[in-house]
Amino acid sequence: MESKFDLSRRYRHVGDLTDEPPTREFAEITIPVPWGHLSGKWFGPQDVQPILGLHGWQDNAGTFDLLVPLLPPDIPFLSVDLPGHGLSSRLPDGCYYNTTDNLYVILIIMKQYKWQKVSLVGHSMSSIIAFVFAAVFPDKVDMVIGLDALKPHQRPPASSIRSMETRMDEFLKEDERNRSKEEPPSYSYDELIERIFIGTFHSINKDLCKHMLARNIQKSEKYPEKYFFSRDRRLKFYNYLVGSQELCVEMAKRIECPYLFIKARQSTYFEDKKYYDEVLAILRTKSKFEYFEVDGSHHVHINNPERISGVVSDFINRFGPLAKHSGPSPSKL
Repeated sequence: MESKFDLSRRYRHVGDLTDEPPTREFAEITIPVPWGHLSGKWFGPQDVQPILGLHGWQDNAGTFDLLVPLLPPDIPFLSVDLPGHGLSSRLPDGCYYNTTDNLYVILIIMKQYKWQKVSLVGHSMSSIIAFVFAAVFPDKVDMVIGLDALKPHQRPPASSIRSMETRMDEFLKEDERNRSKEEPPSYSYDELIERIFIGTFHSINKDLCKHMLARNIQKSEKYPEKYFFSRDRRLKFYNYLVGSQELCVEMAKRIECPYLFIKARQSTYFEDKKYYDEVLAILRTKSKFEYFEVDGSHHVHINNPERISGVVSDFINRFGPLAKHSGPSPSKL
């Protein structure tokens, strides 16, 4: 029986609600996976292997809507909704969301398109995912660009254990609610904008929050003038724990690919800075690592994409995927 919040009826573009044109022409693509599908936005040529763009926690493929138009038009870019986010399928009932599971998501995308290596651009949660992927699979990565979150964050052991306990308890409750197929709470469009604004701790300018809503809401069947968040609510209890600082240090040592990390100055480090500094010092010893600081919030790539587009474009031009790595276009899958 069809769920009340069927994926096919979600709003796919900002223009569906705002009458604004897309920020750059793209093809909406679908990638089959064992539990359903991944959705994404393919910008630019489809006969050349694209940069793979991955978003932050509870965001979606719209996160790069304002950065991609500032990149050279001949650079293809595939921005994907991770499982449970945007228009992509949720994980099955009873399945927990973990950071390391997204390594498999990258591998399955590579397999579908027959890529031997991948070029990654990740923001926040996905910047961490890219760091881990580049360390675990150093021979599968052409380049990494990380935005504002360098590595798996470290918490005091007692705090980490307590977090695991509370998140798992809350996940079990949310998983039960998810099975009921009841429609989530609904809001007016302006209220949704406000909730995104507050939920990001004002990190996204309010007038730009619409780019996070375009793939993230569905029209209510109970209240015709309202909408609800269609992402999987179980994501709120995502398991971000990866390992110890010693493991992060070892990961940094294993990374071999060209790597650009961009830090927003007005954003937090998300952990004691000594852990960040230790890993950054290791990466700085590598000849193909580049570090760039910019004024801006955690979502500087949305609020002020022009501040980073030059350095990103230059790095991609030097180290991005070449035509010889190209795979089939989405229409051939």
